[in-house]
Parts: sequence; C-alpha cells; structure tokens
Amino acid sequence: MALLASATISHSAVLDPASFKPLVEQFNADDNELYKNAIPNAEAWDFLAANVPLFECPDKEFEKTYWFRWWTYRKHLRKTPAGWVVTEFLPSVSWAGRSNTINMAAELHLAEGRWIRDPQYLDNYSRFWFGAGAKGSLVYTNWLADGIWKRAAVTGDTTLPIGLLDAMIAQQQRWDEGKAGRGVHMVGRRDNGLYYTIDHFDGSEMSIGGHGFRPLTNAAAYGNMMAIADIAAAAGRPDLAGDFRARAAKLKALVQEKLWDPQMQFFTILREDESRRSDVRELWGYAPWMFHLPDPGFEAGWKELDDPKGFKAPYGPTFPEQRHPRFTLSYTGHACQWNGPSWPLATSITLTALANLLNDYDQQTISKKVFYDTLQTYAKTHRFQREDGKIVPWIDENINPYTGEWMSRTMLIEQGKNPKLDPKKKPSEERGKDYNHSTFCDLVITGLVGIRPRHDNKLVVNPLLPEGIWDWFCLDRVPYHGHELTVIWDRDGKKYNRGAGFQLLIDGTPAARSDKLAKLEATLPSTP
Repeated sequence: MALLASATISHSAVLDPASFKPLVEQFNADDNELYKNAIPNAEAWDFLAANVPLFECPDKEFEKTYWFRWWTYRKHLRKTPAGWVVTEFLPSVSWAGRSNTINMAAELHLAEGRWIRDPQYLDNYSRFWFGAGAKGSLVYTNWLADGIWKRAAVTGDTTLPIGLLDAMIAQQQRWDEGKAGRGVHMVGRRDNGLYYTIDHFDGSEMSIGGHGFRPLTNAAAYGNMMAIADIAAAAGRPDLAGDFRARAAKLKALVQEKLWDPQMQFFTILREDESRRSDVRELWGYAPWMFHLPDPGFEAGWKELDDPKGFKAPYGPTFPEQRHPRFTLSYTGHACQWNGPSWPLATSITLTALANLLNDYDQQTISKKVFYDTLQTYAKTHRFQREDGKIVPWIDENINPYTGEWMSRTMLIEQGKNPKLDPKKKPSEERGKDYNHSTFCDLVITGLVGIRPRHDNKLVVNPLLPEGIWDWFCLDRVPYHGHELTVIWDRDGKKYNRGAGFQLLIDGTPAARSDKLAKLEATLPSTP
C-alpha cells in the first residue's frame, strides 16, 4: 500500500498559488463572520495555499465558485475532544448529534475533503463516525464505508479503512436489524430484503415521493456492502469479502426488480406494503449510479435531467420532476421542503452519478454536454444579492429553481421564531449560510477535469468538458497516491507554453498527452 506523501511535496508548479490569494481576501472582506471554528477567515488563505488543488479556467465566475467552496469547507473543520470533525451547519442546530455533526452529509464531506493534502482532518472524522459519533451515524441514510473506501482511492493508503472494517460491519448490522432512525421512525432492512426509511431520514423531508423503500437508501446500502467487500479483500479476508459481495448482488437484484418502474423508466419509491410505487420521478432515482449499482439498460430516465418538464431549470435541477401535479414552491410551513426546490445535496449526488454513467457505461441517452451544463447551472446558483445591492458568493440550503433565491433563508427570516425547528424558539442567525451539505470541487476534479480515483497504480483522466467550451484550464498540485498531479488543457499551447493539447503531469513530469480533450492513461511511478 502506498502511504500519503508529506505535505511538503513540491514540483515545478504550473500555477502560482499567490495569484488566487486576492479571491480569498475578497471572500473575507465580503463576509460577516458570524461563527468561527478552528480556522478563521484570517487564516483561510494559509490553509488553502497549503492544502487544496489549484484550479483556473477562462470562466472566472466558475473559477470563483471553485475557490469559494474550498473557502467555505475549511470553515466547517472543527477540533473536538474526539479529534477533527466536519460540520454541516456552522451554528448549533437541535437535530445534530455530537459536536454538531449530522451524518447525512458526512459522505459528501469525505468526497470533497479527500483532496485536502493534510490527512489528519478526514482521518479523525472517519474514526469519529465509528467511535464517539457512532450513534449519530445511524440517523440518516448512510454510505460511510463507501465514502471512506473512495477516499482511500485518492490517498492510496488502505490502513484506515482496514482498521475500521469490523466497526463498519457492526454498523451495517445495526441497519440490517432495523435499529437505525430516531424515535418511532425506526428504519432498516425489512423481510423483503430492501431497506425502508421515511423521506426525512433520507435527507428529503416533505417530498412528493414520501416514505418507503427508497432508491438512495438502498443504493447506499449496496455501496457500503461493496466497500466492505473490497476492504475485506484488501485485509486478506476473502471469505468475508465473498459474503458481502453476495449480499450486495442480492440487494442489487431487488433494487432493479422492485424499485425500477418500467412505465416511468425510472427508479422510484416502493411503498412499505409493496402495493405500489410512487408516481413521481425524483433525483434520488439517479442515486444508484453513484454506486455503480445498475446493470446496463436502465439509462432511459437520464433524459429527464435535460428536460424542462423534468428536472432542468434556470437554477436547477429541481428535486422532483416539474410536470408532476404536486410540484410546488411554497414559502410557508416547513423551511426544508423537497417538493419543488433545487437542493445542492441532490445536485451533487446526481452529478456524481452522471459522471460515473458517462465514464463507465456504454450508452447514448445523455452526453457530457448535459453534465457540463448542469454543473455550470449549479455554479451560478452560488450567489446572493445583499441589501446594498452587491452580489457575493453564497451557498445555503435550497434554491428557488426559477429565480435563484435561497428559499429556506427567506422563509426563516420571514417566519422569525419557529419552535418546530428550534426548541429554544431562537432560530440561529443565518442558519444556512456557508452550508456544507454538498460537493462542488470534487465534481470539478473527478468529473469536469476527469481524474478518476483508483486503488491500483493505473491513472485515468477522462475529462467531461465538451470540446469548444474552454480554450484552456489547469488543475495543479493535486495530491494523489503520494504524488502530485497536474492536468492541463491548452488548445493552442499559448496559455501555459508547455505545448498544445491535453496533458497529464505526475510530479511535474509529462506522463500522457492528447491533441484533443480525450481520455489519458498513465502508470503511477513507485513512491520512495
């Protein structure tokens, strides 16, 4: 196994880190820093310069969003007696677990944060969910084993997941026994072999689809089983690996048999009594591809992502399809409604699933142009117009897909005190500001630029940026398996003066090149 290289790795960098410092300084200047964790704004640039991959492109608003999302992520790094954790909300919320953590977004924290150079943050956070935070890991839909294993595909170090293997198995057993959830809403595997949950504990309260055997919950269980199998194989426990692969295969068959609606051509929700499926397409129907669950032949529903009657919207995608009669955008009632708005959490999962589909399936239903357009739309949602008229970068809870307004924020301000959401009847000021419930940088790195993390020494870069969109971009200083990667696109070679075309550098040394934006493959050199 390859160990993480030191944080002092250096090569002849293509990009100058200092050129991005003004962006961070502007974020700081525009920010009302209401809540501070371990790394305040004053230390933001030093942290980012030392830890995150550098990225630039011709679309400066898109580039700004990339840097803004790293800037917000470090706000959520919190030092606790149990080590580092990553929060979802900056202010304390009553429904969070220990140290203000919430497990629904934890797997996305792992996906985004796996590109941070210093391993201590996510090493601690991974252990937290199987130690001090174990009780909280059973509340919402969970794919922690999958997230930790996928992080190891970036670090190249399997020590952590192998060390957590038995705890992962015990956690999965709790789900199998129906001991997850909270209060009267116990969720988990039922006699039919599928996993039941209510929409709230699947991260989508007030949804049109409602409770039942839901695609995300069951796909996540499949992802965990496959991750446990892979970790067991890496740990030299082949019998255990075989057992979990067999269990995953049975669950996969059930998902494809019982959650796939042949008329709607979509993965939907099966009611608890199995009497019928829900009559609405929702973005969670794409979640199975985030875990490579579906066999070939289930791709037809992806056309809905680019359909204005489906999910496509000016500030979308919407969570439910817009053609459904119960689709609504309400500014009354519960502040978190999944019956119409766009949610960055769902957008992140959908785009991750789409990147997997475009990379690993032979299909003609959807193109990488739709991936780019959806990611570009997502990028432009990261804005807010202040009362003084200035437009600043922003990430919050949910979005009006037609206006770009942050809906929960507006609702909470208008409602004022809301005892249903805060027992103390004192809603936190700007509860959703800098909300950490989604990914963006990981979608740029693994999707748009196309670094596809693997556990072996083969390196694949498959960009989903269509030809003719950008003449150049560069992703630099990417920590990967103890090396540093650089990916350059320079159509005519005049931007970076390193030759025309698309190229991959490993530790500053050219490793693969193409005249056009096309898949590159290389073999990682041995680490010292």
